[in-house]
Amino acid sequence: MPSQRPHRFTFLLLDRFTMMPFAASLEPLRLANRAAGTTLYEWRLVGISGDIAKCSNGTRIALDGGLDSDTALSRDDVVIVCGGTEVSREASKPVLNWLRRQARGGATIGAICTGSWILAAAGLLDGRKATIHWENHDGFSEAFPDVDLFRSVFVDDGNRLTAAGGTSPIDLMLHLIARTHGDELAANVADQLLHTSIRTNQDSQRLSIPTRIGVRHPRLAAVIARMEENLEDPISPARLAADAGMSTRQLERLFRKYLNRSPKRYYMETRLGRARNLLMQTELSIIEVALASGFSSPSHFSKCYRAQYGSTPYRERGTAGSNTSEKPS
Repeated sequence: MPSQRPHRFTFLLLDRFTMMPFAASLEPLRLANRAAGTTLYEWRLVGISGDIAKCSNGTRIALDGGLDSDTALSRDDVVIVCGGTEVSREASKPVLNWLRRQARGGATIGAICTGSWILAAAGLLDGRKATIHWENHDGFSEAFPDVDLFRSVFVDDGNRLTAAGGTSPIDLMLHLIARTHGDELAANVADQLLHTSIRTNQDSQRLSIPTRIGVRHPRLAAVIARMEENLEDPISPARLAADAGMSTRQLERLFRKYLNRSPKRYYMETRLGRARNLLMQTELSIIEVALASGFSSPSHFSKCYRAQYGSTPYRERGTAGSNTSEKPS
């Protein structure tokens, strides 16, 4: 192994960060050191308080320092922002300024889970490729249109690194380990983690449609894919059926048989799901959310939303609080 100094990682733990992505980022580095028999990687944990960071599951992690006690980082250093629930609330001036300062110093800046939101708020992803957890994708796209957002498990855009959350940081770290110290070491680390399939930046975050709906039917999956790609401008059942090479009646029977609902109902539920994410994650007005979800009438949107969720969009947003970006722990 090279005798160069260890690669240094600084993890910025935001309040209510999610534990899984953080552990998935840190453990590959530890195991790489163990497998190599030498210290290839070093890391430290920082946060606003400089004392303790609280995870979304209630766990408290001791920090190595605060943002005002950091040593100067170089272009060989990597900063990883660990996000979690209500991440937009963590886009404070001290955090954004600290990140901009590290970027100006040449450090590689990365983010896991919803941490990408913070990088975008700091302007560090403008014109860059990035990813974020699929549940936050729509809200992020609306809030930061200058970011080239992907749905892959991770994105390596030079000195900007992003991973979607969950176990995806394992794949990002294995990618970095392989790039610096070879595929054999990365495979060794993956084996230790029982990570039997190393994903690349070409792999999608979400399960395939057949796996998600529990049905392996090519034409049904194709129709659902069309629906998911056209939420803002819904396609009529007749057009969906024709494009799939079947009659409207055949399409109706297909959805009834496998999903116990009509194509129209399924499409509506999918659009309302997007609307709910936008309400929770952005400051878009109710009418803007309605339009982005394929509703031309606010009153119709409100009626459909209430039928689905038992609450109006106005009350839902009031309950959730303004300008939040949440995802499950």
